Amino acid sequence: MWDIASGASAHTPVTLILAHGAGAPMDSSFMNDMAARLARHGVNVVRFEFPYMAQRRLDGGKRPPNPAPKLLESWREVYAEVRRHAAGKLAIGGKSMGGRMASLLADELEADALVCLGYPFYAVGKPEKPRVAHLAGLNTPTLIVQGERDALGNRAAVQGYDLSPSIEVLWLAAGDHDLKPLKASGFSHEQHLEAAAVRVAQFIGAC
Repeated sequence: MWDIASGASAHTPVTLILAHGAGAPMDSSFMNDMAARLARHGVNVVRFEFPYMAQRRLDGGKRPPNPAPKLLESWREVYAEVRRHAAGKLAIGGKSMGGRMASLLADELEADALVCLGYPFYAVGKPEKPRVAHLAGLNTPTLIVQGERDALGNRAAVQGYDLSPSIEVLWLAAGDHDLKPLKASGFSHEQHLEAAAVRVAQFIGAC
């Protein structure tokens, strides 16, 4: 299943293939909201579903994500298909797991940019097992939008990692894994989502 949100822009076309996270489909409220915001800022957004999620849509049964090789195979197939049709810049990325899988292939695919919305630096409760080894040598221009209190990668933990100079991290005050802030922060979820969309559009456009 595919979905394409077209952004209006007078500049060079910019397309972002945006993959979903482990537990929610490509048309979750987060994915719908972000795709719409990015389109308003001139980014063409292409969404797709990994095999396990596509099957879940068919039969309604919940199932875990496919093994990593299968997820990566899906990414390669989708990228090749979109690359044949997309003019201009083509970036890849996603929410949580979708972004992590994209990060494993960004250099191989020679994507113009990589965008991760809530990167899962480690599994919940397991900061001692970070998923960052490949991020130290990443060459693709990368933007990670992360909530400061993300349970899968908070600011204190992430600042201790060796990340490639090609990676920019946009920290959103008191934000969680969905970029939602604490009320006491003075920010709203709407503000954080919009700030993320604006920066993503700027970042891809500048790469």
